[in-house]
Amino acid sequence: MAVIAVYSMKGGVGKSTTAVNLAWASAVQSSRSTLLWDLDPQGASSFILDARVRKKDQAQAMLAGEIPVEKRIQPSAYPKLDLLAADISLRGLDRFFFQINRRKHMAKFLLPLRDQYERIVLDCAPGLSETSEQVLRAADLVIVPVIPSALAERALAEVQQFLDASGKKHAPLLPVFNMVDRRRKLHREYLAQHPQWPVIPMSSDVEKMTDRNLPLGAFAPRCAAHQAFSQLWRGIEKRLTTKA
Repeated sequence: MAVIAVYSMKGGVGKSTTAVNLAWASAVQSSRSTLLWDLDPQGASSFILDARVRKKDQAQAMLAGEIPVEKRIQPSAYPKLDLLAADISLRGLDRFFFQINRRKHMAKFLLPLRDQYERIVLDCAPGLSETSEQVLRAADLVIVPVIPSALAERALAEVQQFLDASGKKHAPLLPVFNMVDRRRKLHREYLAQHPQWPVIPMSSDVEKMTDRNLPLGAFAPRCAAHQAFSQLWRGIEKRLTTKA
């Protein structure tokens, strides 16, 4: 079993669409029992997978042990893919982690889920916070979407510096160029500087995911972005199985 976190300090880099497409590839293409856990209060992954609306905000209460996790897991429309949906209570998650003062609470919470699923994909909220630190300690691999730009690259460097300075064990980071337009000179220059990073091309079909409430593979299997996400997932699977 492996936990794959999709994380970025910056918003608007395609984090949630990346998480949804990777989780879909894990379940449908690799036939892995997969859980997508939406930890972003904005709930974009939950929206794309058309999560059921709940009467009460319970995501934080679940982490506090007040509600059994089994009551919040929802089956998706796709075999072997389940969802833990986000809600507005996640806005207070940093305060909750600070109050309980348990550095490995997320890792311990994930332990029983590791017995139920082969792959868990975490869609993390942007920013460097106590929640993100908990995730970085609990994950086996962290996917970092990066738009080819100076600010996005700077944000990635700051995360790496923070992790290195802490001196604590953390998951390896895998930067992924996202929303790439090879017609733009600036994008081509950044790609040339990091030829080893996976590349997800700009696509109007990615933008349609929120309108259709579907992963790319469910409505645009031939588009270049879907093919790139599939290739990225195959690389992740190879990396995880080799490590195991």
